[in-house]
Amino acid sequence: MDVRTDLNHRERATLRAVAEGHAEISCSCEPDLFVDGLACCDQHTAHRLAHLGLVAPARGGRWGERVPALLTEAGVVALGGLATAEVAA
Repeated sequence: MDVRTDLNHRERATLRAVAEGHAEISCSCEPDLFVDGLACCDQHTAHRLAHLGLVAPARGGRWGERVPALLTEAGVVALGGLATAEVAA
């Protein structure tokens, strides 16, 4: 599967928000995403991006705590290498 071609417009926009430093992610097995402090309108997208390994918490946290979200290396590739923010290791 080539993630770059399999992502829809909303998923790409969500990845760009993460890359630009606008997102937080909750620490849980089904992480929720928050953009500019507001819950992402499509948590299915947030869960999919996390389960695909494209976004990750920038640091550990307590269960349910919101922490900054970062793109993983796979997330950068999925955006075509155009990410501008720090990348999670």
